[in-house]
Amino acid sequence: MKKRLVLAASLGNCVHVAGAIHFLELAADEGYETLFLGPAVKPEFLLTQVAALKPEIVSVGYRLTPENVEPLLDTLISGSRALKKQPRWVFGGTRPVAERAARRNFFDKVFFGTEDIDETLAFLRGNSLHSKEDPCADNLLSRIAAKSPYPLLRHHFGLPDFSATESGIAEIAASGVLDVISLGPDQNTQQYFFHPDQRDPAMDGAGGVPIKTAEEFRRLKAASRQGNFPLMRCYSGTADVFRFAQLLCDTIQNAWCAVPLCWYNELDGRGSRSLEESITQAQQLMAWHAARGIPVEVNEPHHWGLRDAHDVISVVMAYLAAYNAKRAGVRDYIAQYMFNVPGSMSFAMDLAKGLAMREMVESLADETFRPLRQVRAGLPFLSGDLSVAKGQLAASTYSSMALAPQIVHVVGYSEAERAADPSVVIESCRIVRGVVRSILYGGTDPTRDPLVQQRKSRLLEEARFLLSFIRESYSGEEDPLSSAGVLADCIRRGILDAPHILKNEKYHGILETRMVAGSCLAWDTREKRPISESERIERLERAGNLDGLGEMLCSTTHRSHQEGSLA
Repeated sequence: MKKRLVLAASLGNCVHVAGAIHFLELAADEGYETLFLGPAVKPEFLLTQVAALKPEIVSVGYRLTPENVEPLLDTLISGSRALKKQPRWVFGGTRPVAERAARRNFFDKVFFGTEDIDETLAFLRGNSLHSKEDPCADNLLSRIAAKSPYPLLRHHFGLPDFSATESGIAEIAASGVLDVISLGPDQNTQQYFFHPDQRDPAMDGAGGVPIKTAEEFRRLKAASRQGNFPLMRCYSGTADVFRFAQLLCDTIQNAWCAVPLCWYNELDGRGSRSLEESITQAQQLMAWHAARGIPVEVNEPHHWGLRDAHDVISVVMAYLAAYNAKRAGVRDYIAQYMFNVPGSMSFAMDLAKGLAMREMVESLADETFRPLRQVRAGLPFLSGDLSVAKGQLAASTYSSMALAPQIVHVVGYSEAERAADPSVVIESCRIVRGVVRSILYGGTDPTRDPLVQQRKSRLLEEARFLLSFIRESYSGEEDPLSSAGVLADCIRRGILDAPHILKNEKYHGILETRMVAGSCLAWDTREKRPISESERIERLERAGNLDGLGEMLCSTTHRSHQEGSLA
């Protein structure tokens, strides 16, 4: 079958060709045959070539004085009427010139020089990223495919005032810069939505937007139905998790579920559930969404890194999160890689950790389990000086793009000072878009750095040791790595540990960590040196934390089992 042809030329006396050449390069990547007619092409000659070659798309450019493009457009438009087969016409130029072209209502697409690669790709593919009728508008996987290789952009948004959040969502959607609005409800909503009598009115708006009814969720979704019609998703509840999941599906068409494996419970104070209960419910919640074909993100490893766990723990938890999702039947799995955690990580060592996590997660990939990569900057990394924070956001994005993500979770540059308002969300997305646009084609590959590869190999070795230790120590369990009892026991004993976990009669970990040469390592304070995982386990044994390890865990019945039967 003959390839579709794209012609390009610079009109009149314009000799600027970079834009035309780049357009043709993108077209060639999309399977088109391309032909560049050159700079300073007269409209009459262009029209003879169009008539003879019958291209599907004709792209013309002009970057000189706006007044001088008018007669060229007159000649082109009048002459095109004689064509037996009309192509799709494209114009590109500086904004003042492009505005003149747009007024003619002749061109199928006018590029003003501010567009990103994703918009150009959408046009070449015959799609629109700014249409309600776009079949990709409310489906994550289709939207990823439509924009590839450009990643989707996601941003968290939720202000303490409901009306401000509603109008803010409308403003963000209208800007067209964001693909996924990640709705941030306050803790009252996450914990007490179905028990309004237990809400603390003084805490309304603490950490997010207060949402009190299903209709309010629908109003927020409706506000997003403009601009590029972004997807919407929301964090899971910390109580009544299955009712909350159904609520999100019914009201905002939750684009994907995000649930931690070991958190939102007594461990971090974000709920009253026991550790075993919340792990069991998390597993059941994954299965609930898997049964409905909804993608799942287990936002787990960075919870440990944010609590100063050493890098090996983050790699292990990335694997355990993905492993449990696969065991729950999840097909489309979103693996989140949070960079800059802890905030003093060096970029090289941070990338090594991300590569190790990616390799562990994607070792589980098969025809039943498809991991997707989502990257983001870490909150501790961003400065309270907002000008500095903008640079840090750009730098972190540049580093994390080495993982070739399908989704970039944009973090508002203002987060160290205040929650992101619509203007911050839009500007932060534009900063990230600028970075992505600059490196998506022809960027360098920092993953080949020998130091990065050396650190990655060491992390993989240590992570595999710890996972093997857990499997062997709990061999009496059918599948230790997906057992809520085993995971909870590992946390209580300090096998899985973080310095910020409050130690008491229930949690006995002894882990200390320190930043060394840009990495977060398990540390021996007395000997003032890093320790390996085998040494760390030996110290736990000497402290008595492993006494009775391997004995059959008592099975307990949780309220979550009753609720889980609804899945």
